Amino acid sequence: MAIPAFDPDTPAFTRTGINLADPRLGAQAVLTSDDFFAPMARMLAPEPAMFIAGKYDDNGKWMDGWESRRKRVSGHDFCIVKLGVAGELMGVDIDTSHFTGNFPPAASIDACRSDDDIPHSDTQWTEVLPAVALNGNAHHFLAIEPVAGAVYTHVRLNIYPDGGVARLRVFGRPRRELAPDAEFNLASAMHGARIVAVNDQHYGLASNLLLPARAADMGEGWETRRRREPGCDWCIVELAVPGEISKVNVDTAHFKGNFADRCSLQGAFVTAGTDESLITQSMFWPVLLEEQKLEMDRVHAFTPERIMPVTHVRFNILPDGGVSRLCLFGHASR
Repeated sequence: MAIPAFDPDTPAFTRTGINLADPRLGAQAVLTSDDFFAPMARMLAPEPAMFIAGKYDDNGKWMDGWESRRKRVSGHDFCIVKLGVAGELMGVDIDTSHFTGNFPPAASIDACRSDDDIPHSDTQWTEVLPAVALNGNAHHFLAIEPVAGAVYTHVRLNIYPDGGVARLRVFGRPRRELAPDAEFNLASAMHGARIVAVNDQHYGLASNLLLPARAADMGEGWETRRRREPGCDWCIVELAVPGEISKVNVDTAHFKGNFADRCSLQGAFVTAGTDESLITQSMFWPVLLEEQKLEMDRVHAFTPERIMPVTHVRFNILPDGGVSRLCLFGHASR
């Protein structure tokens, strides 16, 4: 079954923000009080947490996440995560999937801004999420109250008093300083671009298109199911900032028997509406790049036929298949 473009069971910040704690953006778990049972780095893995019955290591039951030992003294455990890119925080998902008798009863989150991988002991931390109760084997989607101008580089997950967390997702919008006339990838998640909607992502998420480095394998791209009806597959991207696109790179790395046969690009300068309303509107947006033939496992460079200020693009793949990265180079609109 294809993953829906919008999940009504999750809050809006999971769609309007990106996961700043994604290791594919460069995020790292850099310090913990204790990770005896399961290493802190595992908590940031992009894939959903799994449970493998009967799997043990030298310290006990293998768990897919971060897990500290049973605390026999006062205090609580914590883990510091360096975000992949500095940004404004919007919300988190503290996921205790598969942790049933060993999840923490409560958690809180602090944040700071630091130029160091591991913040100094005298670094000023701000509590962005007060202590909340947790349940076992559950996602906890928790909004963070926005503070104007507050940009953070690190978060500290505190668990009370100990236990295991399968995954931590930190949703927000990157805030990077760019030279006024710089050419950059307007469709990079590192700069704040995001997927607004997608019609099908059966085998791979459309958000993978916006990752900064080339895909390590086919699983790190956007791949749709085999289309058995007329039409094409598509996704809508909100650019990092309004801009004019002067070069389009489409990378089909690792896609060989299943790459998209052709692609095209439409765009518009959107000033109102909702993410959902853009789906219908996007069908009628001006064409920036006419239909182009693609080949397997290579980077394709195209020059748009039409250059205009846009805030959003619709990337069409015909009729279906896989693309690993989409790069839209240009300048921010003045």
